[in-house]
Amino acid sequence: MTAIHPERIEGAWDSGFALDYHTVSSVFIGHDAYGHPMFETEYTELGALVYRLKSQKDRSVVAEIIETVVQFVTTTWNPGFSVIVPVPPSNVRAEQPVALLAGALAERLKLPIRSAAVTKLRRTEQLKNVNDYAERMRILEGNFSADPNVVSTQKVLLFDDLYRSGATMNSVARALREIGQAAEIHALALTRTRVHR
Repeated sequence: MTAIHPERIEGAWDSGFALDYHTVSSVFIGHDAYGHPMFETEYTELGALVYRLKSQKDRSVVAEIIETVVQFVTTTWNPGFSVIVPVPPSNVRAEQPVALLAGALAERLKLPIRSAAVTKLRRTEQLKNVNDYAERMRILEGNFSADPNVVSTQKVLLFDDLYRSGATMNSVARALREIGQAAEIHALALTRTRVHR
């Protein structure tokens, strides 16, 4: 069983958790031949699994990640969600890790997944290079819509793999509540960065 250290995350949801930090430490070790900064990074147990899935496309870690989530949801935190909604991805990949994990979680918990419940209305710049929280929120303002035919009156588990500032999750949660008319929203991120705002 993967060791985790859950922490509450506050936002535009009724309750929320991040299961652990993504990294333990990250030390700058110089630049590569192209001038790009290089880091020696030590991950938490869960952070290492998420890294393997996202960066190395190692699908063998999915079962262990999902088992960790299921144990937490069923034994520690169970607000009684009725549907799972993955946070829409920020960049295009052939296979989206969040969608893959949300689908596996939905199957284990025997809950419907509603990937189409939230849509991005326009493309935005990559937020990982925007450090100011207010600027991240400005970029995301009005960028998400939610389908009330899918989530109205539902108790939503809003699911993501990495929580940084909370800007994206907050924007999606607001769309789910204000446009989608969700009854409750509970946020769950697998890992969180050490820099929040």
